[in-house]
Amino acid sequence: MRTKRALTATAVILLALTGCGTEPEPDAKAEPLAVSPDKKFLAAVGDAGIASWATTGPTDAELLDYPQRWCDAFAEGHSADHILTADQGLLYPLGDDWGTKRAEAVQLLVLATKTHCPDQTDQVTADLRATGEY
Repeated sequence: MRTKRALTATAVILLALTGCGTEPEPDAKAEPLAVSPDKKFLAAVGDAGIASWATTGPTDAELLDYPQRWCDAFAEGHSADHILTADQGLLYPLGDDWGTKRAEAVQLLVLATKTHCPDQTDQVTADLRATGEY
């Protein structure tokens, strides 16, 4: 009986020393889970508090229709003014029952470039500064 108790005690001590049966410590160097550009954009838009949408605004799906289209237009060499002029590509952020003031549309454009095409952000902000809109 003494040998059995000694073996059990030894097994408990070894389990405690090796950490078996416990949760592993989180790895401090582990990469955090990536957040999608869409989620980053929606969070930034929420933080921006677009006043134009106080009574009626776009759904997330309607809003997410714009960032990639804007980035594609920038990649084709179009300016921010071109994108935000409603008759030149229909890329101005508005819907059947919601609209966006120009200053807030500019803000949305910058937020979208930061999340969806960050390589275009410097050019877009430079274009907007040149027109006095940023």
